[in-house]
Amino acid sequence: MKNTIESLKTQQVYFRKSLGSERCKSEMSRPVSAFYINLKSGCVLLCIPIILLSSFLINVQDGFAQSAKIFRAGAATSNITPKIGTSINGNMKDVMVKQIHDETHARCIVLDDGKTKLAMLTVDLCMIYREELDAAKRRAHELTGIPVENMMMSAIHTHSGGTACSVFQSDPDPEYLKFLRERIADAVVRANNNLVPARIGWAVGNEPNQVFNRRWKMKPGKPLMNPFGGIDQVKMNPGVANPDRLEPSGPTDPELPIISIQTPEGRPIAMLANYSLHYVGGTGPGEISADYFGMFAERMKDLLESDNKGFPPFVAMLSNGTSGNINNINWFANEPIPATPPYEKMRQVANVIAAEAYKTYQTIRYQDWISLSSAQTEINLGVRLPKKEEIERAKGIIAKASGPVMNTMEEIYARETMLIKDFPKQVPLIIQAFRIGDLAIAAMPCEIFVEIGLDIKAKSPFKPTFTTSLANGYNGYLPTPEHHKLGGYETWRARSSYLEVDASTKISSVLFDLLGKLKEGK
Repeated sequence: MKNTIESLKTQQVYFRKSLGSERCKSEMSRPVSAFYINLKSGCVLLCIPIILLSSFLINVQDGFAQSAKIFRAGAATSNITPKIGTSINGNMKDVMVKQIHDETHARCIVLDDGKTKLAMLTVDLCMIYREELDAAKRRAHELTGIPVENMMMSAIHTHSGGTACSVFQSDPDPEYLKFLRERIADAVVRANNNLVPARIGWAVGNEPNQVFNRRWKMKPGKPLMNPFGGIDQVKMNPGVANPDRLEPSGPTDPELPIISIQTPEGRPIAMLANYSLHYVGGTGPGEISADYFGMFAERMKDLLESDNKGFPPFVAMLSNGTSGNINNINWFANEPIPATPPYEKMRQVANVIAAEAYKTYQTIRYQDWISLSSAQTEINLGVRLPKKEEIERAKGIIAKASGPVMNTMEEIYARETMLIKDFPKQVPLIIQAFRIGDLAIAAMPCEIFVEIGLDIKAKSPFKPTFTTSLANGYNGYLPTPEHHKLGGYETWRARSSYLEVDASTKISSVLFDLLGKLKEGK
């Protein structure tokens, strides 16, 4: 067939060279209907075969394009930096934006196997309402045709980004929410516009030195009062020299899975990594930053020497894994934690993780084509609503507070009790899974405890599998039932932690069903 096409091309050239007269050349520029009018034209006998042969050649080439498996990918970013003077998420009290240390972004990768498109997006926020992401997905769908259920959008959980969700004493600016809806959708549209032929591969690195379980069991007989007047058995961030520390209440997940996408010639298009570490923090006062997630993205650009003017532009992104009970402070140490200048610690963490990602990147074997699929469902889970006596207690605490801003933990959680008492008895959540060849990504709208992520990796029919936290909305912390019994900050009822005690068990069960369906439909 290849020889047939080359022969046809040769005949086209021959016929064109045979058109010796200016008259025949002018006839060639006319619409096809003109040839039926000028039947006496001397070049008609030459022109008609050319048209027929050209049409046949196009049809043959289209047939090849339709039958060939072509994998494509595109990536893009969209600036979501909030205005100075608006709110920063991630603190017990509201903080106002005073300065921009580094711009914050929505970062998106679109994959296309010829039949299915998947969009994976991270947004440099602490968390974001489902309603805003749903609106962004609808807009992106209208402009790209990508189904909304094929879009996975997640917050990275920086504690120095703009406020996109009412948590504790921070509330979003309505104008900023509208801006986010548009800019998040734009990132998907731009990534889709940047689609080019590509190849893809993945590998799993390991970086254990930046992840530590922050929940510690304390010695018996050492009561830990919580803001509700009860007793906990664990303490978050116990202090490195605390003599009452007993042992961590759970494990860590040091794995660093990375997905790399290149052009067929080997030029980097995008990289998606996933790491189960909370934010690092350590900014200047009132400063906006994408934390170590943004620094990782910039460092990977440097390491891959991809800041050229090629098209499409390279995009690196780091999604938050199952880090609900994990931070980067070594609580096993028996000496004080040294003070570091603003941004120094997050830069150290980003550089270490980027170095491991780069080392792992060297081992990737690429595939020219893989198939893609997604599965998504919505479930309803119960809410831990306060009892009547808890509401009365909260009213009394707030009445004694000195002003509208709550200062003590007891006051802050009393305020949360009054706000959550009007929640519905059940709330809807999106549970989602993507299949990328033999790799799977799970997604939940929560700050997921590491035990849940490890269980998903162990039982998933796909190897490798990793989980993205804070995806497609925000429904607070997701501890296991066992951790609920221990108590501690992550279990304290508030808008940051309100799902029923068995929520993680129910979510995992639904997720395994989705993964099973993806496996069967492969």
